[in-house]
Amino acid sequence: MTSSTILHAVIPLVADLAQELPERERLRRLLAALRTLLPADAVALLRLNGEWLEPVAIDGLVPDTLGRRFKVAEHPRLAQLLAAGQAMRFAPDSLLPDPYDGLITTPGELHVHDCMGCVLQTGGLAWGLLTLDALEPDRFADDNALELLQAFSNLAAATVATAERVQQLSQAARSASAPAPRSPGADRSRQILGTSPAIRQLQSSIALVAASDLCVLITGETGTGKELVAQAVHAQSPRAAQPLVSINCAALPDNLVESELFGHVRGAFTGALSERRGKFEQAQHGTLFLDEVGELSLSVQAKLLRVLQSGQLQRLGSDREHQVDVRVIAATNRDLAAEVQAGRMRADFYHRLCVYPVVVPPLRARDSDTLVLAGCFLEENRARLQLGGLRLDAAAQAALLRYPWPGNVRELEHCISRAVLKALSRTLGQRKDSSKPRMLSIGEEDLWDGAAAAPLPPGQQATGLIAPGPVADVAEGPAASAGALGLRAQVERYERQLLSASLARHHGNWAAAARELQLDRANLQRLAKRLGVER
Repeated sequence: MTSSTILHAVIPLVADLAQELPERERLRRLLAALRTLLPADAVALLRLNGEWLEPVAIDGLVPDTLGRRFKVAEHPRLAQLLAAGQAMRFAPDSLLPDPYDGLITTPGELHVHDCMGCVLQTGGLAWGLLTLDALEPDRFADDNALELLQAFSNLAAATVATAERVQQLSQAARSASAPAPRSPGADRSRQILGTSPAIRQLQSSIALVAASDLCVLITGETGTGKELVAQAVHAQSPRAAQPLVSINCAALPDNLVESELFGHVRGAFTGALSERRGKFEQAQHGTLFLDEVGELSLSVQAKLLRVLQSGQLQRLGSDREHQVDVRVIAATNRDLAAEVQAGRMRADFYHRLCVYPVVVPPLRARDSDTLVLAGCFLEENRARLQLGGLRLDAAAQAALLRYPWPGNVRELEHCISRAVLKALSRTLGQRKDSSKPRMLSIGEEDLWDGAAAAPLPPGQQATGLIAPGPVADVAEGPAASAGALGLRAQVERYERQLLSASLARHHGNWAAAARELQLDRANLQRLAKRLGVER
C-alpha cells in the first residue's frame, strides 16, 4: 500500500478534528476511512464500559449489532485484544469464537475467517477497541497490515477523544452546575437505546430536566420504558450519588399508603413494633420514583399534597414534622389530564406532579430502533443460554420492522426470548447430539407463536419502516397479502397510511408532516394528490 493511499484516507480525518461534527458522523467517517486502507468486510468501534464493550459505530455489520453489549469475560477474542495493548491478528484457523459470527451483512458465509484489532488509548487508559473482520482466510496476511492498523489507531484515538470532548462541552453548556453523568455501564442497568428522531428528542429532554430539581411526570404506553427514563433522569442529575427509591403505587393498599410513604412510630397501629422511616425519608437528598401514580386514590393524593409542595411530612402516629429534600419523578400510562376532568384525580395533585412532562414514544414511532433493541435482547439471551451466537435472518428483520408492537419494548423483549427458545429447540431436534449450536439463526417462523397478537389501541397507527398490515399478515408472511393486492397496491396503501397518520398527528400542517416524513413539502402535496389523501 502506497503512502499516497494512506494520506488520501487520513487527511480528511485530520480535517474532521477541527470541525463541529455530530459524534455519529465523525465516527462513521473514521470507519469508512479504515476500510479504504484495509480490506475488511466489517469494522466496528467499541467503547469499554467497565467489564463490557459497547458498539458505538459499525460499518458492514447488521443494524442490531449497535444494540448488543459484549461482556469481555465471555468473548475471548475481545479479551485478548484488550490484554495485548497493541494491534494483533488472530490466526485464520483460531478456534476462539468470534463475536461477529453471523452479523456481517455480506450474504452467504456466516463465520468470520480472518480477524484483527487494536486497543484505542486516551489519556494512557484503554478507551475501547477497533476491530476488523473478513470472511476469507488470509485477507489480512499483508506484512504491513498490523503496522498500518497500529498507526491508524493513534488517529482514531484522537478522533474519539475529540468527539467526547465536544459532547462534554455541550453538556457543560446546558448546565454548569450539573455533574458529569455516571457511566451507563457502571451498574449494568439497561440503557435507552436507539438513534431515531423520537428517541433523540427524549434524550434531549432528559438531559435538560435532569440538571434541575423540577418534579417530572413521565407518560407513555405500557412497555415503553418509563422506569428507564426515570433512572436516566436520576443518573444525570446532581443527586446521582444519592439513592433512587422506587415504589409501585398500584400495589399499595390504601390502609398502608401513609405508612409506606411517610413511615410510622412505634404503636401507631397494630403490628407497629418499632419506628420506621417511609419512602420519602429513605430517598433523602435523592430521588423518589412513584410508578403508576395514576392508580392512587383521591384520599391518598390529598395526603401527598403537602410533602410535594414544601417537603414536610409527619410519620403515622406522630405529631412531629420532618423536613425532606427529595426530587419526585412520577410515571403513568394514563392520561392524567383526562383523569382530572373525569374527577378521578385532584387537579392540585396533578399540577404538582406535572411540572415538567416527558412523553416516552411508542416503539412503532421509533423506526429502525426495533432492530437495535432486538440486538440487545439477542445478546442477553445468548449470554443466558451460553450460545455461540445469535442472528436474525432477513425475513425475521423485515417482520420485526413490519409489526406495530402494541406492547412496545416489553413485547419485543418477550418475542425475542420466545424466538430464541423455539429456534434452539428446533436446531437441537435436528442434531444428533445435544450440544448447543455455535451459531443460531432465527427466522420469521420463530417470532410468532400462532396466537393472535394484541391489536393496536384505538386511534393509534403504526409508523414503522415496513407496512405493518393486519396481524394475520405478519403471522402468515408477506406472500399472503401481496398475492391479494399486488406489490404496487401494497406500497400505495402503505404510503397512504403513513401520510394520513402524519397529517393527523400534525393537525393538517403540511410543513410539519413533510419534516417528519423527510420529504419536500411540494413533493409531499403532489404525492397526497396522487394517492387521494386530502388535508
